[in-house]
Amino acid sequence: MSELINNREHRKQVIKEILRDLHRGKSVEEVKPRFDAVAGDLAPAEISLIEQSLIDEGMDVAEIQNLCDVHAAVFKETLSEKPDEAVPQGHPLDIYRDENQALEKLIDEEINPLLAEFKAASAERSAALAIQLAEKLNLLWDVDKHYSRKENLIFPFLEKYGITAPPKVMWGVDDEIRVLLKESKQFALHYQPANREQFIEKLEKTLEQVREMIFKESKILFPMLLETLSENDWLAVQNDSDQIGYCLIEPQLHWTPAGLKEEPSAVMTSRQDTDYIKFATGVLTPKEIEHIFNHLPVDITFVDKDGIVKYFSTAKERIFHRTKTIIGRKVENCHPPASVHIVEQIAADLKSGKKGQESFWIKMGDKFVYIQYFAVRDDQGEFLGILEVTQNIQPLQQITGEKRIMD
Repeated sequence: MSELINNREHRKQVIKEILRDLHRGKSVEEVKPRFDAVAGDLAPAEISLIEQSLIDEGMDVAEIQNLCDVHAAVFKETLSEKPDEAVPQGHPLDIYRDENQALEKLIDEEINPLLAEFKAASAERSAALAIQLAEKLNLLWDVDKHYSRKENLIFPFLEKYGITAPPKVMWGVDDEIRVLLKESKQFALHYQPANREQFIEKLEKTLEQVREMIFKESKILFPMLLETLSENDWLAVQNDSDQIGYCLIEPQLHWTPAGLKEEPSAVMTSRQDTDYIKFATGVLTPKEIEHIFNHLPVDITFVDKDGIVKYFSTAKERIFHRTKTIIGRKVENCHPPASVHIVEQIAADLKSGKKGQESFWIKMGDKFVYIQYFAVRDDQGEFLGILEVTQNIQPLQQITGEKRIMD
């Protein structure tokens, strides 16, 4: 055992000296034979920990970050030969890997063929292709969610276990990729023939950096996470992932830990102690829901399946005033007797399925009020209630021409 520890310590010192030589300006070709001689059973996590050791000894994080790709080039051959450790389907790490595969597919099958066509195109054709490339870069920007989950959900756990330098270095590189993506997209959206070569160079560098990060995650970060994080940690990552969203894919399976401990995880992310309500397409707090409804450019009122008024929004300028006293009342009791029969007929038609919606429009002073009633049903078709949506459409009727998002 002591011999093994001594060998690892020797390897650590050799690799640290190799990294120092790289920072002094030596090339990958000059140092690689020395690395190959000690690589042996090098564990991916060792690389990050050696980098952290250099930072602890005074090397600047930015300096490590600037030579991150050079470091990876030295280690790439050795790390590429190591197989990925299997994880259960639906596990957060399985989702990260699926996202990386989706990113590679987007680059290989959509962006690179389009870029090749752009390089060979005439001046007239290249402008149209630049717009198509901008659309693909919009898709590629989904990587921001992949990086954000890593930075805000994964890195806090590494820091909990005393691994602080690798997250700082990787986060810095993530931000560099974000900047490259934004710059590439701007070149594409505002393409000028005079900037053709600059655009190509920027885009190729962007794609290369995305690929390099996929390699670093797959061969360095992910193995280190599997060695470090507990099932409780991974469960916390999974529980918060929906809040940020996913990159190019929608996870189909939910992972259930096999050996989950009873005690909660020691690390709480910034949002874990909040009472979130999960929807099919995201998560929101009750406070966020209330203010979203109140900021809609319409008034909404909901009556449940039994005809009880359950909710109304409080926009700044409601068209029909509501008071909290109507909550819990039968809807027919909230209308003048002369119009109750009309309200009851609308409700009956919507509830029975005879109609899916009903609309009315009236003039009210300087307002042209559009009133809609919708039958609200669940995925199985069960009637849940009626939604009333009221809007002043007078300003909408005055809209002419176009106003684009970039105007």
